[in-house]
Amino acid sequence: MADTPHAHPARKRLLLAAIAFFVLVALLWGAWYLMFGAHRESTDDAYTHGNLVQITSQVPGTIIAIEADDTDTVQAGVPLIRLDPADADVALAQAQAQLAQTVRQTRTLYVQNDALNADVDVRNAEIVRAQADLARAQTDLQRRQTLAKSGGVSGEELLHAQTALKSAQSAVAQARASAAAARAKAQTNLALTEGTTVQTHPDVLRAAANVRNAWLAQSRNVLPAPVSGMVARRSAQLGQRVAPGTPLMTVVPLEQIWVEANFKEGQLRDMRVGQPATVHADLYGSDVVYHGKVIGLDAGTGSAFALLPAQNATGNWIKVVQRVPVRIALDPEELKAHPLRVGLSMNVEVDLAEQNGEPVMAARAPAASSTRAFDAAHDQADRLIDSIIAANLAS
Repeated sequence: MADTPHAHPARKRLLLAAIAFFVLVALLWGAWYLMFGAHRESTDDAYTHGNLVQITSQVPGTIIAIEADDTDTVQAGVPLIRLDPADADVALAQAQAQLAQTVRQTRTLYVQNDALNADVDVRNAEIVRAQADLARAQTDLQRRQTLAKSGGVSGEELLHAQTALKSAQSAVAQARASAAAARAKAQTNLALTEGTTVQTHPDVLRAAANVRNAWLAQSRNVLPAPVSGMVARRSAQLGQRVAPGTPLMTVVPLEQIWVEANFKEGQLRDMRVGQPATVHADLYGSDVVYHGKVIGLDAGTGSAFALLPAQNATGNWIKVVQRVPVRIALDPEELKAHPLRVGLSMNVEVDLAEQNGEPVMAARAPAASSTRAFDAAHDQADRLIDSIIAANLAS
């Protein structure tokens, strides 16, 4: 069929309209790229990561109770696993008895100080009395020796006077020896107590340390959750005999999830710490948007830390673009509204317009982590020790 006279102009108009549409789209895309796209880097090679807090025993024991299982959400400080406390209870009772006995013995040392000082005074008085007896015996002997020359006393009386002098001399020596022994005993007792009180005496402190050690061993038969989170990878079983350091389960604090986005080397040139990032999770789709920020760059590429790193020293070497993990911190409130799990796939887009921050290669202070789940045992041990000391001081 031959074309009508009006067919070519209509086709021409449609072709021009299509060309104009594509040119307009290209211009709009170019304008968007110059204004926004050139300042953004994105990747879908990104995954969620989090702290995997292992629950391990600090003491050997046998598991008698498991109070949390996989997928359970637990709060920091709640018991997760209980070990048989029988042996620890016996050791604690022995340590408490030893502390009580040590306090009583130490208290006796302080009580003896006054008695020993009084005994020293008595011994000194005995020396004075013995010396007076010695002086009298010497005077009597001298008088009898004078009278003996004129025949005023018999030889027997003179002999008695000499014997009395020797006895007085012996009494003085004995009194001095007794006083020296009393002073040595008092000084020894004083040296054991000088500069201390019953509560701060070394023997009491050593016994108190044994009580604290036994208390801690007993309290460690209960394994608390160091952090709040979800339980995973439980391997503990009832009746299992565990050694210190044996992994029994893991707690994952889901409110501390972060994203590691693996960007290509060329994408890191303008990336800075603090730049904003938008993140989408495959779990929720594009309807849920997480807002995060760049907080640092890993120390090496994934291949550098691989178990078998790639070796490119061959004649058939082919350059492969490497990827480096960039850590993206997420908003805790958004995580609370839409919880994530460790290992999920993410899509990350970083806005590079802000260039005032430090380069991602720059060092930054590490994030601090701490737990107070184990503090209660120390406080309770100190209170127990104070109560034992007070009870045996007052008795």
